[in-house]
Amino acid sequence: MTKESHIEVARTARIFTLGEPGPAVRQVWLVCHGYGQLASRFLRRFEPLAEASRLIVAPEALNRFYVETGIGPHGPESRVGATWMTREDRLNEIEDYVRYLDAVCEAVFRELTRGGVKLIALGFSQGVSTVARWAARTDVAIERLVLWAGSWPPELEPRPDLFRGAAVDLVAGAMDASVSEASVARLYAALEAGGIGPRLIRYAGGHAIDGDVLREIAGGLDRD
Repeated sequence: MTKESHIEVARTARIFTLGEPGPAVRQVWLVCHGYGQLASRFLRRFEPLAEASRLIVAPEALNRFYVETGIGPHGPESRVGATWMTREDRLNEIEDYVRYLDAVCEAVFRELTRGGVKLIALGFSQGVSTVARWAARTDVAIERLVLWAGSWPPELEPRPDLFRGAAVDLVAGAMDASVSEASVARLYAALEAGGIGPRLIRYAGGHAIDGDVLREIAGGLDRD
């Protein structure tokens, strides 16, 4: 008779950063990549935010795979991507990445004094559901949650206290083939009805991080 069981194991996670921790830092951006991406490449999209007052932290999802689906051995040129979860053993995958992101924040704020530093959590594509689940479960104080071109976790019911006061930005490109206008409108309406009151930010691009939008969000936080 087949029996499924689980054990907890230690993992070595990979994190990439842009900027240096120090007394000048006023914003920490925790940015979660999309499906099939790697954190190092994803982090390049945040170079428009590079300055002494910002530390950008890109954790890489724990599950890596060869993106090419062809049969045969993979070599040095084979593209590798990562995913936060699949439908297999999904509840444990979610618990694992929630604990992982908590551990990332703990490591970051061992090197920074939290007072006066704002934490912005950004998820792109698959990373949207990742950061939304984490923000709903964590005890870490988040000032702003940026949900960029992704889907809302179906098990989360929008309510005013879901993110414990974090402001929410919903970002989508007008040319995004992966996220339809209708789905953006439905999500905005659902969050609004649930008392979250997101700010909707549209831009004339596709399924990608836009530097001008990043600067707009970061600049608004500087003025707050």
